[in-house]
Order: sequence, then structure tokens, then C-alpha cells
Amino acid sequence: MFKTWHQPGKILDRKNVYTGRVFAVDQLHIQTPDGLKVERDLIKTDPTITILAISSDDQVVMSSEYRAGVNGDSVSLPAGIVNPGETSEQAAARELREETGYVAKSVTKMTRITSSEGFMDQFADLMLIKFDLSERVERHFDKDEFVNSELVPLTQVVDWIKAGKVNTAQAVSSVGYYMMFLK
Repeated sequence: MFKTWHQPGKILDRKNVYTGRVFAVDQLHIQTPDGLKVERDLIKTDPTITILAISSDDQVVMSSEYRAGVNGDSVSLPAGIVNPGETSEQAAARELREETGYVAKSVTKMTRITSSEGFMDQFADLMLIKFDLSERVERHFDKDEFVNSELVPLTQVVDWIKAGKVNTAQAVSSVGYYMMFLK
């Protein structure tokens, strides 16, 4: 069907032009699978996870956190970076515990998505966590973050997505995947 589908290009030259705390930028010269020679800037990031944490009575953990990209609070699902040496499952359980205090009973990877793959190497593993509402521990934030968390009925989360009130790609993808394939 698509003869070059999932075939990598050949990196002819790579030059780092910026390295920051959260991402780096490389300038690449590439020969694409279909034979073009192109120059592209690539934002390099750590792998991430996004967590759809659902209780037995369909309560979803939603978070509100300041995000520089929109210069305001964003309501979405809990998320975070996969630390070196961690699996996505371990990162999801850790992030849920740190940011919300809820303790994962089970962690399942639903799927992996990419974000702006035209210029970023970022992917996010969308994780489904089942948890018990009665088991909660103290939260532990990174020194530069503060996260507010609330339990919201799944039906309300779906309504917020439909209305555009929750519009992060990872949240829409997580809830959509869950509703289409797992619910």
C-alpha cells in the first residue's frame, strides 16, 4: 500500500544547535526513504507517559497545571517524563502517586502516540491505571511544579473533550482510545 511506510531515512549529517533543560534541537541533513535530500530541525525530547486513571465507579483523575506553551493552567490527564532506567509502566505508577497521591493497582499500556512528528521525536505512551479511591498517600511534586487534581466522572470528561475544554492531544487520544477499544 504505502511502499515506504515505517522505513527510516538516512541521516547524512547531524549538528546540535541548542541544548536546554527539557529539550535539544538538532539540525539534520537527511535522505528520505523516497530519495529526497532535505534539511530539517529536530526537537529532541525524553519519552513521556499520559495516564488515564479510572476508579471502579468510572471516576477519572484530572489535573490542572500551569503550562508555558499556553501560558496558563491546562486541565488534562496526569502525565510526566519516563526517567532513565524506568519502564513506561513504572513511570506511570510513579507520576500518579507523586502528583495525585493515588496508588496504582494495575498499569496497562494502551498505545503509543507521536506528537508533531514533522519536527519532534517525542512519543507518549498512553497508560491505563486502575486504582482504589480509598488508598491515597502524600503527594511529592518536583521543585518547579504544582498540580491540582480532582476526580471527575468519565462522562463529564468526555463532555469536556467534546466541548473543547480539555484539548490536549494526549488526553483526547487516551480517552478516545479507551472509549473505542477498551470500554
